Amino acid sequence: MASVCRQSGGRRMVQVIVAGKRKCIRLGVISQRAAEGVATHVQHLASAKASGQTAPPSTVTWLGEIDDTLYAKLAKVGLVESKEPTAKLQEFTDAYITGRKDIGPLTVRNMRRAQARLVGFYGADRPMGSITEADADALYQSMVGKNYAPATIGRDIKRARQFYAAAMRQKLVQSNPFQTVKAPTQANRERDFEVTRAMIQQVLDACPDAEWRCIFALSRYGGLRCPSETLDLRWVDVDWDRSRVRIRQHKTAARIIPMFPELRQYLEEAFDAAAPGAEYVISRYRDSNMNLRTQAERILDRAGVVPWPKLFHNCRATRQSELVREFPISDVCYWIGNSVVVAAKHYLQRPNDAAYERAIGAPQSAAKSAAVHAA
Repeated sequence: MASVCRQSGGRRMVQVIVAGKRKCIRLGVISQRAAEGVATHVQHLASAKASGQTAPPSTVTWLGEIDDTLYAKLAKVGLVESKEPTAKLQEFTDAYITGRKDIGPLTVRNMRRAQARLVGFYGADRPMGSITEADADALYQSMVGKNYAPATIGRDIKRARQFYAAAMRQKLVQSNPFQTVKAPTQANRERDFEVTRAMIQQVLDACPDAEWRCIFALSRYGGLRCPSETLDLRWVDVDWDRSRVRIRQHKTAARIIPMFPELRQYLEEAFDAAAPGAEYVISRYRDSNMNLRTQAERILDRAGVVPWPKLFHNCRATRQSELVREFPISDVCYWIGNSVVVAAKHYLQRPNDAAYERAIGAPQSAAKSAAVHAA
């Protein structure tokens, strides 16, 4: 039986046998009657543990009412499982996103969108440890029911997994309820589009100034991410003598790309037009309130070109697809700043007509066909 022991200064302690060993639970200064009440519940917990049964309902209720200090003492002697620290959904995800100093603004934006989805569905004050696999599946089904694009669903489910993985590392939750939710692929190849050289030339000719020509050239001929890498490019990163350009770290490590001949002319033009002492290659369009996509669409309209699905990504993907026809894919992936797996899944486009012509030896085939018709 659990017993109450008196100590000096009005302090009391409960002694109980747990797994064959005597354990002590110090209660501090407390009345004898209150200490005996604690001892009764302690004995119920010890008996339940020894028999593998559930504690009486009154003791279960009592556990939910006691403070964290006493609960921790019960956990320390092995009578109950340790409580997980309380982590609320909004508070934790805010701290996680703010604490990530290694990610760019676009990644932050995507994390915020996923966070808004979670908080909107579960509530800002929902304890993360209370979200079950069934709850995670309910979120997935709600997104399917609202006809969200598979890429959107896949992105948000993967972000949710990421939040929970971080919470597990901090020992705020014991499991990741989103681990068993199968996220749809984020690749949407229906929006692939080859931005041909003739097409981009029309756009470059319609640009209002050297900086806008440089923005399009950096995406189409340099393969830079826009706006992150384009707006972060500094003149100090441009090595004119070696014809190389340093791209600062964003989603991947910093890298060095060739100053391709198609790109060099637009960098030179932008350099000549830059104000003395200018730090950034793109200076006029750095306002955070400016939407480069909106401005780019106006330029395409002026050029008489129908906007393609993903204005800057399609330029970047076209450049990678173009380069792999001439250089080893390992070199190209380094220049573009992605992996072979990511390139195959999201960037490399289907063979164009020119590729088929080269594959079949078009000049020889044409000559043979002409000879047949002549005969």
